[in-house]
Amino acid sequence: MKDAFLALEDGTVFRGEALGSEGLARGELVFNTSFTGYEEAMTGPSYKGQLLMFTYPLVGNYGLSYESIQSDEVGAEAVVVKEACEKPSHRDSKASLDEFLKDMDTPGIEGIDTRMLTIKTRERGVLKAAVAVGDYSVEEVVEYAKGAPDIQDLDLVSQVTCEESYRVKGDGSRIAVLDCGVRKSILDRLSEHGFDLKVFPADSSSETIREYNPEALFVSNGPGNPKMAKNPINLVKEFVGEIPVFGICFGTQIISLAVGADTYKMSFGHRGGNHPVKDHETGTVHITSQNHGFAIDKESLNGTGLEVTQTNANDGTVEAVESKKQEIYGVQYHPEAYPGPRDTKDLFLNKIYKIIEG
Repeated sequence: MKDAFLALEDGTVFRGEALGSEGLARGELVFNTSFTGYEEAMTGPSYKGQLLMFTYPLVGNYGLSYESIQSDEVGAEAVVVKEACEKPSHRDSKASLDEFLKDMDTPGIEGIDTRMLTIKTRERGVLKAAVAVGDYSVEEVVEYAKGAPDIQDLDLVSQVTCEESYRVKGDGSRIAVLDCGVRKSILDRLSEHGFDLKVFPADSSSETIREYNPEALFVSNGPGNPKMAKNPINLVKEFVGEIPVFGICFGTQIISLAVGADTYKMSFGHRGGNHPVKDHETGTVHITSQNHGFAIDKESLNGTGLEVTQTNANDGTVEAVESKKQEIYGVQYHPEAYPGPRDTKDLFLNKIYKIIEG
């Protein structure tokens, strides 16, 4: 196996073994704490501009099926693991992690002390980093990592949104989906609930969306800084008060910005399948799947009409906002439950249905 190394912007270098394709990749180094669901995580568009590190020590145990992918490519710029399983065991497995990354033309590295790196990230916040697989010098890669652009300054949505609108037909209410990097499983869950969907590129005009005559607008998940997604923010401004508006993760941040609230970059974000969320009305705590590095400023919601209805039980950050008057509802986590946990799947879909149907 070829050598590879990971370089941080502070000059720290970790040597490991190559996974996937040859190449040089850079971005924010972020960690995901999930034990399973690595296929869904890697192919999620929300990881655009980031190097995805898994904290679980052995990744690829049950292989890759290509049936759980959330987009046509690996969203992350590179993948970092402690150990990659060479001989996965599952009836649906079609490739090992190494084979999958090669097929997706994505570099990766194993043999890295991911526990130590995770602790460092928690203490210092996310760092810029670079992964090198191939003939590169240490000095070259360290400089490449240092030169990585700040994710706060990038419009990443334009790199992951669909090029043309498309339809996912159903017999129920018509929902216009604004694709900021939508996961396939979100569309699947909405479709399974009977909604008729039309997915629009993030740079669409309000006139184009109105031609579909939607009964609601859904703003999807996506990568990076929501403040850089100017067109989605302006679109939501136009539709709020006209039709119900819903959001997941990045989409909820877009909605909040559109009504006058603010967002901020978190120190190391929430990424994994074990984040506890407390519902203010019932007192129930749900375990959720999350993937975001930005959050809604709770204090900035004053005067916007949005009410915080759920918060993170670990750090108190905003997890759900709602306005009954404006017919707005958004959650910061991923309720589509793919691969899980399933605590909030029906709660979210039923809420959407109830608001649309009145």
